Amino acid sequence: MAGGFRRGNRKRAPKLEGRGELQEVEREGPFKEWLGMPDLYRYRLVVDGETYSYQTEDSEIPVAVGDKVVFRYKETKAGNWVDRNSLGKAIDPADYQ
Repeated sequence: MAGGFRRGNRKRAPKLEGRGELQEVEREGPFKEWLGMPDLYRYRLVVDGETYSYQTEDSEIPVAVGDKVVFRYKETKAGNWVDRNSLGKAIDPADYQ
């Protein structure tokens, strides 16, 4: 298939890792995308001055303003989107000595 586009040959963009202090959290929702789907909440997170979007079925997230956080995300035309279930508190090994 000369000149064709083979899906397996495409390079996938690597996951980016974000980390820093969570400065702001804003929640929207719940939203129903379609009938029978669980409610979704959209969060706007500001980490070290950068804005990220996070979408989850949870009405509460496991982090709070002031926490050091870590997560995976991807850059899209619509902004930076945090991967589902990747948001958590960053653990500093120095805290456990």
